[in-house]
Amino acid sequence: MSKSKQKARKHTFRPAHKSVEDLMPYQTGKPIEELAREKGLDRIVKLASNENPLGSSPAAKDAVARMLDDLGRYPDGGGFYLKEAISESLDVAEEMIVLGNGSNEILELLAQLLLADNDETVYAWPAFIVYRLATMAHGAVGIEVPLDGDLKHDLPAMAGSITERTKLVFISNPNNPTGTFVKTGELVNFLDGLPPSVLPVLDEAYFEYARDNADFPDGVSLLKEGRNLVVMRTFSKAYGLAGLRVGYALMPQQLVQLVNRVRQPFNVNSVAQAAAAAAVSDVDFLEKTLELNRTEMERLEARIRSLGFNTVPSAANFILIDLAGLPGGEIFEGLQDKGVIVRAMDAYGLPEYIRVTVGLPEENDFFLKALAEIKKEKRGNPK
Repeated sequence: MSKSKQKARKHTFRPAHKSVEDLMPYQTGKPIEELAREKGLDRIVKLASNENPLGSSPAAKDAVARMLDDLGRYPDGGGFYLKEAISESLDVAEEMIVLGNGSNEILELLAQLLLADNDETVYAWPAFIVYRLATMAHGAVGIEVPLDGDLKHDLPAMAGSITERTKLVFISNPNNPTGTFVKTGELVNFLDGLPPSVLPVLDEAYFEYARDNADFPDGVSLLKEGRNLVVMRTFSKAYGLAGLRVGYALMPQQLVQLVNRVRQPFNVNSVAQAAAAAAVSDVDFLEKTLELNRTEMERLEARIRSLGFNTVPSAANFILIDLAGLPGGEIFEGLQDKGVIVRAMDAYGLPEYIRVTVGLPEENDFFLKALAEIKKEKRGNPK
């Protein structure tokens, strides 16, 4: 074969799991600066990613500053000080903790460890889309069980969807994108009925916001009872460290040892570890975060309903808005035109909804003004 023909030959890339070909990449949305340039706007309010509007803990920022002189060194692969801080805060053994580059990575590690071709996972839909992505990326089949009429997990239907091929069950509590939650008794009954071969994964990314709700279950307490369970939490939401990507999971020690065999040795960087360890102890910042969320959530819900829209009761730091028949995609685009970034829900099968993060009072007012203007425009120009 001539060299020219060799150069012309192209490699055909085929994933090991055919299901990857059907995956759609996770959509993160446009950066604030890019949207401002594109729309010619001076002000952009981002209320799309459930970030903490207060930013980060002062203690975490100080910890980051102290780490800057050590950036030339590899991080602690075992996460000693961060695990110690989590252990003391939750009264759990350090040997039960796995750290992740965001809790997303831990989902991926569990899928990598436990799923093979044609295995199954069970999860509610709509829910956190990474459950679907992690399942399909490893050649497994995701059994998506629709939420009930109140947009809550239908646990009896999920239990009925479990087969001999089911390896993982994901429960997002509170659920993203709805903000609804499973109550303690419901969850315990569900867990008690699971076969020993099925590992339940309780995703508590919004636990801090929800913990004071009556009958909200604490996954850590359930784990301490000796249950076969994984509890995932994150520093991205209430702790305000989304940019550093650090989360953790609590699980039986035997499972920790297996996960560590597939985990990258330096998966959580040194700056993230230091910031998270400091954030755990900054109780004042966390309480300010939760108080802001409580007061602004209540105000936002009331104002949104006064505009004629419905809201799904939320135990998290975001609100799912039923647009009363208006097309969510158009409302999403209209808000962007006015400088507000929210989350469109088309990818979740909710085309007449949008999700908005609870922001600072002035950010929420900016959003409410834009939403009211768009509703008035739509009412005057029906399609």
